[in-house]
Amino acid sequence: MAKRISENSTAGARSVRLDDGEMYVVEDGMPDAPALLLISNAAVPTAMWDTMIPRLAAEFHVIRVDLLGHGRSAGPASRYDIPTHARKVGQVLDLLGITRVTVVGHSSGCTVVTALAEQRPALVTAMILIDFGSTPAAKIPEPLTTRLLVTTFPGRLLWRLRNENTLRKAAENGFTRPVDIPEALVEHLMGMTHQSMVGSLRAPLAYLGQRSLPDRLTALGLPLLVIFGEADQRWRSSCAADYRAVPGARIEMLPGVGHIPMLEDPETTAALLRDFATI
Repeated sequence: MAKRISENSTAGARSVRLDDGEMYVVEDGMPDAPALLLISNAAVPTAMWDTMIPRLAAEFHVIRVDLLGHGRSAGPASRYDIPTHARKVGQVLDLLGITRVTVVGHSSGCTVVTALAEQRPALVTAMILIDFGSTPAAKIPEPLTTRLLVTTFPGRLLWRLRNENTLRKAAENGFTRPVDIPEALVEHLMGMTHQSMVGSLRAPLAYLGQRSLPDRLTALGLPLLVIFGEADQRWRSSCAADYRAVPGARIEMLPGVGHIPMLEDPETTAALLRDFATI
């Protein structure tokens, strides 16, 4: 059960205290505007959405959350399954007084918002998924170093030896267009434990392996927008066509854009979000 909300020193930010830890929440825009929830990969901070916020906050109550056990959110290190993440996000929204929300997931955040819609069908009004595969088969094989990281050994040793330069290098395949890799991303990764990192990689694939996202989304029957960078180097962009199996789904492909459209083409990405969320 959620317990209380306490403000911290950051404007628009709150720590939401739950029974098993605190979750960090950032709010922008007007509280009485339509709610828009932004959830990203657990391995990246809420700051990854920063370029989008000025383009969204004028029309929406924008909510961002660090998932349980990641970033500024505390929690038990042993629980990283997607349904648990979704339940905790739902508790945060309850404390904020949110009763209806359009959810936006990026990368593995798509699994969290899908699980939230499965658990709380009366809460979620529409869904926007950005650059996440329909099935595990759509995953482009990770570099050898990343595959080694999820092992006990040498994974723990490699993680202990990480530095800002190696993390920036590892993040490069997330982008196609030239971008400045946010310092907040590097800081976030430097602060993660090996267990947290492994959990953030394994849990979404486990959830996806149980049932494909198109199957789950079809059962939900919610309005759906899928945005995919055509040059994504982490998921095969051709898998975006799989989402056409969801009745009424809208698919938008971004030419020349990689895995993180929020940074590579924030103007187009924000315009798609605004247009869809206001329908």
